[in-house]
Amino acid sequence: MIFNLKIENFKVHKHTDLALSNLTVLCGSNGVGKSSALHPLLLLRESYLRNLSFDYLDLKSKSIRIGTVQDALYQFSQVDGFAFKIDTDLQSFEFQFSYSSPSDILSTLIHKNSQSNHSIEKSNIVSNSLFNSNFQFISAARLGPQLHYEKDDKVVIIDKQISVQEGKAEFCLHFLEQYKNNLVIPEICHKNQLFNDLFSQTTAWEREISEGVNIIIKDIGNLGYELKYRFDTESDIGKTGEFNASNVGFGVTYVMPIIVAILSAKPDALLLIENPEAHLHPNGIAKLTELICLAAQAGIQIIIETHSDHIINGILVQSKRFEEEGKGINKDNVSIYHFDRDETEHCTKSTKIKIEEGGRIRYTPKGFFDQFTIDRKYLMGF
Repeated sequence: MIFNLKIENFKVHKHTDLALSNLTVLCGSNGVGKSSALHPLLLLRESYLRNLSFDYLDLKSKSIRIGTVQDALYQFSQVDGFAFKIDTDLQSFEFQFSYSSPSDILSTLIHKNSQSNHSIEKSNIVSNSLFNSNFQFISAARLGPQLHYEKDDKVVIIDKQISVQEGKAEFCLHFLEQYKNNLVIPEICHKNQLFNDLFSQTTAWEREISEGVNIIIKDIGNLGYELKYRFDTESDIGKTGEFNASNVGFGVTYVMPIIVAILSAKPDALLLIENPEAHLHPNGIAKLTELICLAAQAGIQIIIETHSDHIINGILVQSKRFEEEGKGINKDNVSIYHFDRDETEHCTKSTKIKIEEGGRIRYTPKGFFDQFTIDRKYLMGF
């Protein structure tokens, strides 16, 4: 598990130091560095998987496309490079990257500084979920309903990944079909589903998004897989006919990679998820947050970026539920950060939000999901 992440002189991060937990939540307004806080992890993972070393970072990799050094470097940096440090339960990983010219045509390759840490044990690298197959990245750019979904045996069977290209989850259906009979860890199984295989559990949690939904995956040969849905009814027939995914609510398909990634994960896995709330009804967001909390409490490390107060409220509910029922998530296993921007230095400021007993948050910075309060005061004439 990663316990701490430090980012120096990278994009809008002049100096950002984050203590990570089982569940880490990054929130704040647009353009304050939430997504870019995940980029060092993606860049380092891509660097190691491609070269089995950290000799350079490819800023135009498949998982994350930043551009050139100039795009990656903090605008007002006083040094020629940037640095990342990751503290894990096995070892600390510290990297310093330099460059020759921000405008060089080869500037997408950032070479490791000679002063960087060369004492990293390879066994500790491959044991860390960031650098092995016990990892998934699901971005805000994940695919909605498609005519068909890609196949790739190497990606799904060998690498065990849902996504390769920018977190789009383009292999979600292949992954779900391949591992549909795998057992889900008991702590995150849906209470209303008797079967604990991946496919049954995915269906059960999808029904929290759209009641009575049934997932149908059809192998269409070289074109990949086709996704359709049927719904349970109270009619004599019992079920509707099949509907193309494009004719069913967008959120049902859009959330599927997140559900599959969580349910297929084992303790010590690392999941990076952007905007899990997108296209979901508040009730669906609450149920998805419950699943996220159960997984994090079971030892699956999850880092999410969100704009949703329903996510925050859901975590608070699950924290109180843990106190009262022993289910949900221990508040000590949650780190919530509110990002803002220092307008003088145009860099990220991060404030950690403390959860108190009873799922309460007492002290919050300006801009921390306060729009409802602002609107309510206006409507009430205050």
